Amino acid sequence: MSAPLRFACACGSLCGHVEPTSVKQGTRILCHCADCRAVELYHGCPDPKGTGVDLLQLNPDMVTIDKGAEHLRLLKLSPKGLLRWYAGCCGTPLFNSLGKPKLPFIAVRSALFDDPDQLGKVIAQAFIPQPGKPPKHEGAARMTMKLASRMISAWASGRWRQTPLFDIDSGAPKAEPLILTKSERRALTAGE
Repeated sequence: MSAPLRFACACGSLCGHVEPTSVKQGTRILCHCADCRAVELYHGCPDPKGTGVDLLQLNPDMVTIDKGAEHLRLLKLSPKGLLRWYAGCCGTPLFNSLGKPKLPFIAVRSALFDDPDQLGKVIAQAFIPQPGKPPKHEGAARMTMKLASRMISAWASGRWRQTPLFDIDSGAPKAEPLILTKSERRALTAGE
């Protein structure tokens, strides 16, 4: 695999790529958390309950938006929640990130890629529900080690400044977040 792996929103107005070397450094996971599920439901995607949301964790400098960056929009499920990026043109959920550029983390939805199988194997699952017990995690140690390694490398090299999601001078995200109220958030999964 030597060609860039291309991704796009549903309508194709926003598209970009990830280099194969970055994919090898990434971590593919399935997240079963209620927030990832709520985001999918908010955007009208199929309910990932039972399967999880397939994500490729990278550093932001590893993701290039080739066209349509002006369509980036931002959702937060709570005032202190993760940044949930989506395409304003068609409502496609795109990325998750932390709230500051100095915390270099991005999780790209695997479904955006032409061929998600080229992203490698899923090596971890997070927040797997267990009836009557707290959620469990599989592969969390490996996922955490890879995340820490990528972040340290980005800090040491200064690559954390290369991000498609933030204005580095101000530290502000490139879109104003829409923050859901508690009732809006609850309504997403109220049918259970």
